[in-house]
Formats: sequence, structure tokens, C-alpha cells
Amino acid sequence: MNCSTVFVGSKGQIRINAGHPWVFRSDIRAAGDARPGDVVRVSGPHGRHLGFAFFSSRSEITLRMLTREAELSEHFLEERIAAALSWRRIIAAGADAYRIIHGEGDGLPSFIVDRYGDFVVIQTLSQAGERLKARLVEALLTSLHPRGVIERNDPRVRLLEGLDRRVGVLHGTVPEIVEIDESGVLFQADLYHGQKTGLFLDQRENHVSSREYAHGRVLDAFTYNGGFGLHAARSAAEVVAVDVSTTAVARVARNADRNGLNNVVAREANVFDLLRDFERRGELFDTVFLDPPAFAKSRDAVDKARRGYNEINRRALRLLAPGGCLVTCSCSYHVSETDFEALIEKAALDAGVSLQFVEKRRQARDHPIIMGVPETHYLKCFILRRTP
Repeated sequence: MNCSTVFVGSKGQIRINAGHPWVFRSDIRAAGDARPGDVVRVSGPHGRHLGFAFFSSRSEITLRMLTREAELSEHFLEERIAAALSWRRIIAAGADAYRIIHGEGDGLPSFIVDRYGDFVVIQTLSQAGERLKARLVEALLTSLHPRGVIERNDPRVRLLEGLDRRVGVLHGTVPEIVEIDESGVLFQADLYHGQKTGLFLDQRENHVSSREYAHGRVLDAFTYNGGFGLHAARSAAEVVAVDVSTTAVARVARNADRNGLNNVVAREANVFDLLRDFERRGELFDTVFLDPPAFAKSRDAVDKARRGYNEINRRALRLLAPGGCLVTCSCSYHVSETDFEALIEKAALDAGVSLQFVEKRRQARDHPIIMGVPETHYLKCFILRRTP
């Protein structure tokens, strides 16, 4: 492939050789005539070939590595989409909604592609992604034949690339609400305004897996659209699904009705306040789900996040009946799995309860984690049991 060459310093070379896909602006020595969004050849401080990457003229992440090989196919985009689809046919067989392209995890940094039945949602979160967007859509139309393709290019990260934020249909027609079947439970996904691209697809496998532990009276905190709670309702006596969002609570109620589940109570409340209120009243639950938004979106917020995780888990454990299960999650990349485990252990000590580890889970397999790249491992899901 003929392209411009970008030279990196020794620190950038070390990162690339270690397998990390990002090189930061401070590690760039010369960018030559590279243009915003170019695919560039990457060379080390002594001219050694290091691979090919996407180039950004604005982001602190200046290079996003595509390969460390000597050559890059002109058709790399189409080839990597085909490879990702082939893998999803194995790991997401039978799923209505799943992630097709997960950025670095599928060798296409800054590209997100999600499938919701007959519709596809894309995000192109870098200058290179924006330049290749039309080619991406064409490849998806050829391979998937969707009824509609929509871009959810509203994440703030696009501003760091000098790109605008936009939402719009790129092909066909896309209804505002799409109904999908998640292993027998129906959910409504808002592809225009919903969190992420409509649903938390990274929790799909955890939703399904954890329902085998749900029994008795269930609390589903930070429920969003009932992801955990509606699966649990199939075997539980009662599910109390709580969210601070009026829209989310209304959607949970509609989803419960659509599934014929009359044992789900959707409540609008601040979870922190409600946990304190339940504790004062001495309420008990046999299963508690905690799936909060990211408490630490930057390193500066880690200490505050630790306090937040301690509080919700401590209070949830005081509400958990002996023999009951706690399913607790963190999607904060800056709180590692080891840190999260220590936080839960501390919360259990503070709550005066003893816990058994039942299972450790991560993001769904269609959201690949790259070994040696901790940024790709963000979702932790622990299933624990309070000893009788």
C-alpha cells in the first residue's frame, strides 16, 4: 500500500512492539505529509518498519495501529468486516442484537457496528472512520442486506477528532423503536436516542447467564430498560426495577407488559437514596442486580468512584437475604477487575456479611478483549452469594 510515513520515537516503538494499538501525540517525531484520516506507514526512530495505522491530526491518540505486518491489503476494511462476521456467526449464533465490529478488538480502531435485527447502527469515531464511512456502509449492505443503516455519531469523543456530532439514516429506513429478542425476552431499542447504540449489548450474555441465579424477591438497580430484571422475572416472585430516568422506567414497564410479566414493578428513584430507604425499613431481597453507569470516566474520578461502588454494594449486601445472590457490575475501565474485587470485599466487611464467589464474568464475547491492551477490558460482572 502506497502511503505517507509517520515516524515515532523510542517510546512509541516500544508500545507498538508490545502490541498496543495506540501511539500518542507526544511520541510522534515526524508526520510528513500525512493528512487527517490517512492510512499511514509507521516507522521507528531509525527507520525500522513498524506497521500501518490510522492517522489523526487532532486527537491525542495520533496513531491507531492496523497491523505490524510488512504489508496492508488495499481491501483490509472489507476483509476485516468479513472476518468479524464469521466469528459472530459462531459466538452470537441465534442472537437478534449483537456487536459486529468492536474497534480495536476486530482490527478496526474507532469503528463500531451493531446489529439490531434487520437494522445496523454504526459509529465512526475518528477522522479515518469518517473518511471510510461510505466504504463501511457499502460493505455492510453487501454482506448483511439490512433494511436500514443509521449512524449514531453523537459520542463526545468525535469532538476530539475535530468531527461534528450527528445522528441520521444512511441507508433505507430505520424506525425509532426496534423490538429485539434476547434469548426469549423482548426488548425495545431506541436506535436514535438510547444509551450506547440502543441497548447495552455488552451485557447480553450476562443478562442470560445470571437469570439462573435469580429467585424470590429481586431488586434490579440502575435497570435502564430491564436488562437483568426482565430475565429474572421469568423465575422470580417479584422484581423491583429502579432507575432515575423517567423514560427508562416507562420503557421497563412497556417491556414487562410486552413479555406478559405482571410481577415487575418499575420505580423511578435515585438508587443511592432508595437503597438507604430500603435499609432503614429492613427490606430484604433474594437477588440484587447492580449495573450502574461508569463512576470513573477518567483517572481523576477514581477515588470518588471507589466511594460510590463501596456505598451501593455495602447497602445492597445489607438488603440481601442469607443465601441470596448479588450480581454486581462495573463498566469503569479505570477501576480494574482486581480493584473491583477489592472494593466488593471491603463492602462485604463493612456490611458485616460473608460472601462466596460464584462466577466472574466480563463483557460479551462480541466485544473482544485484546491481551496486553487493558483499555479493551472495561466491563466486570461478579456473581456472589451471601453465605446462609
